[in-house]
Amino acid sequence: MNNPARPQLKTNRGLIKALLLGLITFGIYPLVMYTKMTNEINLIASPHDGKKSMHYLLLTFIVAPITCGIAAIVWQHRICNRMGDELKRRGIAYNFSAGTFWGWGVLGSLIVIGPFVFTHKYIKAQNLINADYNARG
Repeated sequence: MNNPARPQLKTNRGLIKALLLGLITFGIYPLVMYTKMTNEINLIASPHDGKKSMHYLLLTFIVAPITCGIAAIVWQHRICNRMGDELKRRGIAYNFSAGTFWGWGVLGSLIVIGPFVFTHKYIKAQNLINADYNARG
């Protein structure tokens, strides 16, 4: 049964949709999508892990440029581990962690499609966490 005080989070995000809307909006849609996904993982995981991930727009436009992109890499590593921990905590059988970021997002860029595979896995992991949150809180 749904709790009316708890927001229902999106579970229908996808890679193709993000790519197409990203092209149409000149890159604005992915910024909004990743910001919402960061807010969602903070909402869901913070009561259990006591952490709060940096706001995505703050990272993208201020912190990452100041640190020559290093902060973005550290942020991505941490949020992927955080999402993987939340998947495990919720008993969701989906393999996702910082290893996914380093394997597909970084090393996979050598075969061009790696970052797309990583983005698909990232979005799917968030969709699964959101669906479980919508069902069980």
